[in-house]
Amino acid sequence: MIHKNMSIEDIVTKYPETILIFEKYGLGCVGCQAALFENIEQGAEVHGIDVDTLIKDLNNAIPKG
Repeated sequence: MIHKNMSIEDIVTKYPETILIFEKYGLGCVGCQAALFENIEQGAEVHGIDVDTLIKDLNNAIPKG
């Protein structure tokens, strides 16, 4: 499960299927240096994105189980 304190890098590494969700939200930071140390909440805030909605969509994109 993805949560606000996870780094973008960790999310993408563990769940590559989330890349499409990040792109949908205009978060091209998946490959940038900020992704290494910024958590998802910080990244969303910088881009003016509602973090709760983003987290929900990211979690919906990953396999359940």
